[in-house]
Amino acid sequence: MKTFMLGWEFPPFISGGLGTACYGLTKAMDRLGIEVLFVLPKGFEACSPGNVKILSSRYIQQGQSPEGFKKLKFRSIATTLRPYIDFESHRYPSLHSKKQKSHLGFKSPGTGEMYAVDMYGEVSNYANKAAQIAEMEDFDIVHAHDWMTYPAGIAASHVSGKPLVVHVHSTEFDRSGEHINQRIYDIEREGMHAASKVLAVSNYTKNLIVQHYGVSPEKVEVVHNGVEIDESSSPRCSAEKQDKIVLFLGRITMQKGPEYFIAAAKKVLEVISNVKFIMAGNGDMMHRMIDLAARLGIGHKILFSGFLTGDEVRKAYRMADLYVMPSVSEPFGIAPLEAMRQNVPVIISKQSGLAETVCHALKVDFWDINEMANKMISVLKRPALQTTLSRNGFYESHKFRWEDTAIRVRKIYEETLSRS
Repeated sequence: MKTFMLGWEFPPFISGGLGTACYGLTKAMDRLGIEVLFVLPKGFEACSPGNVKILSSRYIQQGQSPEGFKKLKFRSIATTLRPYIDFESHRYPSLHSKKQKSHLGFKSPGTGEMYAVDMYGEVSNYANKAAQIAEMEDFDIVHAHDWMTYPAGIAASHVSGKPLVVHVHSTEFDRSGEHINQRIYDIEREGMHAASKVLAVSNYTKNLIVQHYGVSPEKVEVVHNGVEIDESSSPRCSAEKQDKIVLFLGRITMQKGPEYFIAAAKKVLEVISNVKFIMAGNGDMMHRMIDLAARLGIGHKILFSGFLTGDEVRKAYRMADLYVMPSVSEPFGIAPLEAMRQNVPVIISKQSGLAETVCHALKVDFWDINEMANKMISVLKRPALQTTLSRNGFYESHKFRWEDTAIRVRKIYEETLSRS
C-alpha cells in the first residue's frame, strides 16, 4: 500500500505536536510495510520537542529515507508554511480582537496567534505544487494532516482519482474558542466534507467535528495518538532539590491555558513556599504571562525557559515533580503522555482528548484554579500519592503505542479503498 501524505512539519522542521505525531505515525506505518511519500514544505531549522529524535535535514532535502525508515520518502515544496510565529511588535494582543493585519502576518481571532505573511497564498501554492507531484507519483490513497494541507489533499485526490483521508489534530474551535477565523473554518469544513474519511485524535475532537462542521458521525473515525518510546530514558533526577518543580510544557497561547496555570501557582505558593514553576515553550502570550507573574508577586518563582530541544525537554521531565496541562481545549495531549513515560505524575484538563483515555492522571476543569491548586498541593505534599500516580501512570502510558495507531490507520485505508 502506498500513501501520499501531506503535512506542514516533520523533524527537524518542527514547532509543536503535529511534527511529533507525524513522526510517530509514519515510523510505525513504515514498520508495517506501508510506503509513504511525505510532501513537506521547505521548513525552518528547529530542534524537535519531546522524545522525538532529530533527523538530519538532508534526508528531506534529498528525498531519501531517514535513519530508521525503509519506506518513507520526502518531496519538499518551495513554500513557507509555518503557522506559529512570535512577533516582538505584538506582545499584548487582545484575546478577543478581530482579525489584525501587519506587514508581518495576521492574527487568528480569539487566539492572538500570529500566522506567516500571506498564509492563504502559501496554502494555495502548496496545494498547486502538491497536485503537480501527485500527477507524477503512483499511490493508493491521500492522507492530509490539519487545515493547511486540506486544499492540497483535495487537489491531489482530484488529479489522481484516489480517495482522500483528512487527519484532524486540532480545529479552529480549539485554537480560537467561539471567536473563529471564518476563512480557516471554511477550509477545514471543505476538507472534511471532501474526504472519504475523517480521522479524529479523540472522541472529544470527533464531537467538535460533528457538532460544528456538520460531518456525519459515521464518517469520523477516532484514532488516538501514541507516544514515542525513548530507549535512552534514564531515571528521574534524584539529586536533592531545595524546591519542588511543577512543569508546564506547550505553546504559551490561549488554547493551552497559561494564565490558569499561573493563577493556580499563586494559590499553591500561599500554602507551599518551596515550589518553582517552569513554563517551557513560546507563544504570543509569553510576555503577557511574564507580566502577570510579576503583578501577582511570583515572578521570582516562575522560570520562562522558551522553546526547549529534545534533550532539554527530557531533562525538564526528569527534574519535574509534577506536570500540569491546563488546556482550554486540547484535542489529545501527547506531552502529558511523555511526562507519564518519564515517571512524572500529571494533572490534565478535563477539556482534553487524553482525559477520556487515561485513568492514572488527576483531572480538573481548566477554569477551576482553586481545584487545580488543591490537586497540585496534594501531589506535592503527599509522597504516597505522587508515587502512586508516577508508577501507575508510567505503566498506563505504555498502552499508547504508535504501532496500534498505525494498524488502525491501515484498516481505515483498506476499508476506504474497498468502497472506492
